[in-house]
Amino acid sequence: MTVSSEDIEIELFVRALQLRHGYDFSQYAPASLKRRITQLAHSQGMRNVSALIERVLYEPGFMSIVLEGLSVPVSEMFRDPAVFKTLRDQVFPVLASYPQINIWLAGVAHGQEVYSLAILLEEAGLYDRCQLYATDFNDAALWQAQEAIYPAREAQLWSRNYTAAGGRHTLADYYSARYELIKLDQRLRRNVTFANHNLVTDDVFCEAQLVLCRNVLIYFSDALQDRALGVFRDSLRRGGFLCLGSRESIDFAPSARGFAPVDAKFRIYQLAHKG
Repeated sequence: MTVSSEDIEIELFVRALQLRHGYDFSQYAPASLKRRITQLAHSQGMRNVSALIERVLYEPGFMSIVLEGLSVPVSEMFRDPAVFKTLRDQVFPVLASYPQINIWLAGVAHGQEVYSLAILLEEAGLYDRCQLYATDFNDAALWQAQEAIYPAREAQLWSRNYTAAGGRHTLADYYSARYELIKLDQRLRRNVTFANHNLVTDDVFCEAQLVLCRNVLIYFSDALQDRALGVFRDSLRRGGFLCLGSRESIDFAPSARGFAPVDAKFRIYQLAHKG
């Protein structure tokens, strides 16, 4: 079978990222990865992917552009509000039994999911007992997440999501608006730690009662999904909960043995045993 020149270039580009900077994209879903790499080349005004390789090798500052292009920092507050309502109604009562609650949110992009969860925990009277660990491999996205500043045009949709998720007040209680931007209240950050973590190469991040990783695994190969699920399993205490994205599944992953569905429709599982 003849391999196209573009596919060869992409393979060499991925290898250069791994050897030069330690980022391994080799197990990402091929079609999605190819699309993002070619889009990156075009956005940089390059005729082909080969032109990216030289910049990756000899321009250290170029990596921030590469990571921004290859990651998918797309989210919204209370995205899939029924999932957040299910967490509030079925998972929070169990979390309430712990004197200290650790929650790991992996692949947080620009942080909307972190603050969504913080708001619901605050309203449930649990936030002061919580430590939220918000991680991503993209430092630029993490910086934006810590700033907690978003376009005001999103506020109307987010307010509807908040209400549908079971919010008890109004979303406007949690932000200030100015110059077509909204800034979330800094009190929502008081128990949040932002950190760089790469699900491709890094291992257990913390011991947690709840792990959320939504709409990240869909970009991984089956082998890499299994690896990530193993990291989540090893990070959870027995009886802890895992929440994935609506198009993600644990059904065929060996590392997911031991999880039982809490709500299979909304991809919420509980770790019954670690064996």
